[in-house]
Amino acid sequence: MSFLRNISHRRLNPLTGEWTLVSPHRTSRPWRGQEEARSEAPCAPYDPTCYLCPGNERANGRRNPQYAGVFAFDNDFPALTAEAATDGFDEAGLLVARAEPGRCRVLCFSERHDLTLSRMRAPDIARVVEAWRDEHRRLAALKVINYVQIFENRGAAMGASNPHPHCQIWATHGVPNEIVKESKGQGDYMAKNGACLLCDYLALEERHGERIVCANEHFVALVPFWAIWPFETMLLARRHIGAFDDLSSDESFALADILRRLTIRYDNLFETDFPYSMGFHQRPCDGARHPHWHFHVHFYPPLLRSASVRKFMVGFELLGSPQRDITPEAAAAQLRGASELRYRA
Repeated sequence: MSFLRNISHRRLNPLTGEWTLVSPHRTSRPWRGQEEARSEAPCAPYDPTCYLCPGNERANGRRNPQYAGVFAFDNDFPALTAEAATDGFDEAGLLVARAEPGRCRVLCFSERHDLTLSRMRAPDIARVVEAWRDEHRRLAALKVINYVQIFENRGAAMGASNPHPHCQIWATHGVPNEIVKESKGQGDYMAKNGACLLCDYLALEERHGERIVCANEHFVALVPFWAIWPFETMLLARRHIGAFDDLSSDESFALADILRRLTIRYDNLFETDFPYSMGFHQRPCDGARHPHWHFHVHFYPPLLRSASVRKFMVGFELLGSPQRDITPEAAAAQLRGASELRYRA
């Protein structure tokens, strides 16, 4: 595929059926992008003004316990409300609305305000993985819930309102758009080929090797062939599992290990607290089996060429289709070359 390195071309995402325009020849253009402020994690392990630190008061007046390790609670200002009805209206198929009941949770990774996944030890991240699994099981068991989305926004560039290490969990009645697209892509592939799309894709990537970033016994981190964001990555389970429920204890620890190693590489790439949105994609919990679903994790970081230059999705990307300059192969090479010893402890 070396002929793709210097010419404009499109790449298909088989998960979603969408195309990405790749323009590698544009990396030599003189405009370098808007400069952003560098992001660095706070130094203090405790912040008396932080509403997520142990013992502190939250905006709604509730006070956190003096917790150590993982701490989860109902979001004080949820995007979804448990009491919403499931009816709605449909006027000629043009004005359509449905009530959307659900639950929103917040999960702190640690009592320490100054940590990130890249600064945590693998055993401590493993406890976060176990908490993710527990939260998923509890929410998926609710009759009104059909999907559980676990995600982390890291850094102000990705809209994180608080640097304390935490993620959000939104459990929804409706299955979200991206999950619907990925479910169709995986289902169509299995119906046509009698095999799992992401299992076959991972085997292909391991044969090529050029987009692999790092791996362990149970997970592989790679830059997808169809990546949109400059340093976008995906974590794939080696075994065909569909959700957190299916993780063995060894796989849970391996997931913690690969999350730590990848986020350290991100931080080392530009020697900064690398911003991103990260989320787990797993099968819906709507009662169907979904045998085509393969558990995976998406990382969408905005940085482009340095700690202060970011990628914007505007113009053609909003009105037409996504576009990138640096090829996924070049991005993978940069991440692969980054150390797994963090530049700053």
